[in-house]
Amino acid sequence: MTSSPPHSGRRRRGNPDQSLAADRPGAEEPLIEEPVRRPDPGGSWFQAQRPTATGPGPHDDGTYDDGRHDAPSGDASFGGRPSGDPLFGDAPFGGAPSGDPSFGGARFGDGRAGHGPRHEDPYQGGRRQDGRYEGDGSHEDALYEPGVYTDGPYRAEPFEPAPYEAAGAGAVRPGDSLSGGSLSGDALNGDALNGEAPNGDGRSGRPGPAAGRSRRAAARAARAEEARTGGARTGGARTDGARTDEFPAEAHPAAAEEAPEEPGPSGHPEEVPALADVPAQRDRRDTPGYTLAPVPEASWSLDPGRRRSWVSRALLLAILGLQAALSVRLSNTAFQDEALYMYAGHAELSHLLYGTALPKDYNSYFSGSPMLYPIVAAVVENHFAMVGVRVFSLLCMLGATALLYSFSRRLFNERVALGAAAMFAVTQSTVVLGFFATYDAPAVLLLALAIWIVVRTDRAPAGVVMLAAPVAVLAVGLKYASALYLPSLVLLAVLTGIRNKARQPLLRGLLLAGAAGGLLWAGLTFTDVLSGVQATTTARAHGTEKATELLRQSGEFGGLMFLTACGGAIAYAMRGRMNESPLALALTGPGRKRRIMLGLLLTGTALLAPAYQIHLHTSVALYKHIGFGLLFAAPIAGIGMARLIGPHFRHPQLGILLWVVMLSLGLSQSQWRFNTWPDSSKMVAVLRQHVDANGRYLASADNVPVYYLRDLTLQSQWTSTYGIGYVDKDGKLHSAEDGYRAAIADGWFDLIVLDGVATPETDRVVAEAVAQSPHYRLLGRLPFTHVGGTGYYRIWVKQ
Repeated sequence: MTSSPPHSGRRRRGNPDQSLAADRPGAEEPLIEEPVRRPDPGGSWFQAQRPTATGPGPHDDGTYDDGRHDAPSGDASFGGRPSGDPLFGDAPFGGAPSGDPSFGGARFGDGRAGHGPRHEDPYQGGRRQDGRYEGDGSHEDALYEPGVYTDGPYRAEPFEPAPYEAAGAGAVRPGDSLSGGSLSGDALNGDALNGEAPNGDGRSGRPGPAAGRSRRAAARAARAEEARTGGARTGGARTDGARTDEFPAEAHPAAAEEAPEEPGPSGHPEEVPALADVPAQRDRRDTPGYTLAPVPEASWSLDPGRRRSWVSRALLLAILGLQAALSVRLSNTAFQDEALYMYAGHAELSHLLYGTALPKDYNSYFSGSPMLYPIVAAVVENHFAMVGVRVFSLLCMLGATALLYSFSRRLFNERVALGAAAMFAVTQSTVVLGFFATYDAPAVLLLALAIWIVVRTDRAPAGVVMLAAPVAVLAVGLKYASALYLPSLVLLAVLTGIRNKARQPLLRGLLLAGAAGGLLWAGLTFTDVLSGVQATTTARAHGTEKATELLRQSGEFGGLMFLTACGGAIAYAMRGRMNESPLALALTGPGRKRRIMLGLLLTGTALLAPAYQIHLHTSVALYKHIGFGLLFAAPIAGIGMARLIGPHFRHPQLGILLWVVMLSLGLSQSQWRFNTWPDSSKMVAVLRQHVDANGRYLASADNVPVYYLRDLTLQSQWTSTYGIGYVDKDGKLHSAEDGYRAAIADGWFDLIVLDGVATPETDRVVAEAVAQSPHYRLLGRLPFTHVGGTGYYRIWVKQ
């Protein structure tokens, strides 16, 4: 048997058995294609159309495809061969005419008769043309309709007759009983007529309006007519009186999209080929509007790769460039602490080189060793002035940010490291310390270097971690408050040890703690810094500021980054995997307990400085000390930003928003901080004309004129408004406000300069005393601008 492939959308018209072609009329004509019948969207009873020899029915002129005209009584229905023809025994859907011996073959699976020896039934015994059986469910997922397959013919399904509404009077439904007669010898044709059919034929003499077109087209025309006339199906009856099914079939969604019929060569509209049975033509209501393509394996990589490393480093350079720009934009004359450290450095350097006596005991009140940073600052200042010292601080903070990126990348990954560096670079403390000539910047650098050594040596022998001890102790020497972070450094050494060696992490912590403790003991024993440590750190005088005010300031300076670190700690505790690749699921990472402890350690370290300042009830240097704790919290904050953005940068706008807010706060707060002290350039220019090496001078922030006028005066000639110890002519000692009143009343000072900013209460007392003293006259008022508005330098000279 020869037939079209099961996937073909069209079949050849004619008997599938090609051996019969020679016995048919017009066999020399080429066979034409006939579209495969598909289930009618409107519920037509033609579940499947088998190959036919003559087509669906008569044309408008009453002729058939094989050239016959109206067939006489007894012909097979739907264009079958006249009864009695021994060669034509395969009428498609009808039984054999009575007495025809050629219909003695086996019947089809759906009850139709066929010529046994010439036509094998593809549906015989439930078997299809593609070799599969009707019960095979592997083909039933092509469309959500019974009997439709992607790889072969249709399955015969039980059905109820669908409405067949032919226009014109006397049209009846298939299966209706005949009122005037029956079709002689035709067991299949149910289209009986209300009256005698001419010549006893089962068809009308002339074709009806639906004749000459396919059943599918007729069903569409019937539905269109029903929609036009407004007829509705309601329980087996319509408003126009025509009969319908009790359970109307639902229209197929593809019916509304079929192309309009074009007239064919025979004059009747050509039938639209059946839709291809492919999954792409399923019901569109079940198809999503879009689908996300799966991420290819090439996109996942556990190895960072050279390109990604270079891109990450390029981004780090951009972050460092931005940090430098934010710091360099700040401009003002020397702050009193900057002036003090640079002047003390020159004094210490002269003492070391030439044996010159020190003007003051700097060890007693410096919060860092005067033998370390002040000397370095003095050397740099001799060659590059104060700007060179500030640039040195900038280099230190840039180095701290680079080290932060490095050990964050070692702990987690590049994205976390970039997020940590980007947030740390724009915080207020980082920007201010980056152009501030104090020992805070190099202390932060050394602390970052100690953390880097601890993290970098996590897989090395335990003794290697002791390399971080001298670096950490040197940071403490530069800034005594750095000792507050040594316990965090030791615990970090424990948590970053090799996890599969039980003794190694604990041994790392013990070795680091022992080495750092030994160096600290040596430094306190063989140097004179103990008094300074007690005066500025351990036994520092308490202030009077409220804890709520200190909490507010701490929140302003580093609250947003701390909250991001809290979110990162929670996210890291819940899921430790840093790589987005599914392959990373098989890798063993830190356990949940270790992740929780690491998050608590790094995030909690940021609270040490605010807690200590609240204990002292003072906000002095709080804006600088906040940066030390944020250095530890930055890696966990980087995790928070990375989780906020999501894998494959799913929500980059959230990370950008967070960073922009932090950038805005850093810009405004750093600018505000540099405007908290007045510009002293005009004041210094005036004082230079009225000072010499023999006078005694009183100034609100005496360190500033001492530094700028060190070529004319000595520090011992100056008295500040922070405190006084005056001995009168009678040898009586006066201190505090009484000391200023007594000294001014006796005309002790040759020049007095007040700014009303550094010590406003003391300035008010001094101004009142000067007004009552006959020894002084007002030299002038020099205006300046600061965060509090417009102020004035008031200068008095002795008459």
